[in-house]
Amino acid sequence: MTVYVDDAFCSDDPDAWGRWTGGGHMQADTPDELHAFAARLGLRREWFQSRPDRPERDHYDLTAARRDRAIELGAIRESIEAGIARRRAARDQRSTAVR
Repeated sequence: MTVYVDDAFCSDDPDAWGRWTGGGHMQADTPDELHAFAARLGLRREWFQSRPDRPERDHYDLTAARRDRAIELGAIRESIEAGIARRRAARDQRSTAVR
């Protein structure tokens, strides 16, 4: 199971993102992995954010405490830039497979 958490809501300004400051997005290689890991964190399924035409962007938003807990449970920490590159590669691979 590969789950990723980025640092999208990390900032030098402690009030930049309100309650989300220090948190980020949680994604996984498959929806099943993502939802199973989210359940371990106590996240509700209705908090899942998805765009059917862009499955590589499926995610849960995490507060700082949940981001830290996800990392403790084995999620891979990544920068927002690394996450963008990973999603772009997944999108390109998906579009190549469709052709």
